[in-house]
Amino acid sequence: MELWEQILLGAMGLLIVFFFFPGIKATMERSKNAEEKHWGTLLLLAVALVAFIAFLVSTVQ
Repeated sequence: MELWEQILLGAMGLLIVFFFFPGIKATMERSKNAEEKHWGTLLLLAVALVAFIAFLVSTVQ
């Protein structure tokens, strides 16, 4: 990958982070103030992510 492409991708990544940061910050505040915690949903998503990554690794090998 050329240097200018790497710089462009880095700049785009920073712009995306700055674009989404206010929404992420507000969501974290709402999550802190929530009455009910959804740990089951978090656990399900984490298991699904690990299974998907394991699937991807197994298809490459």
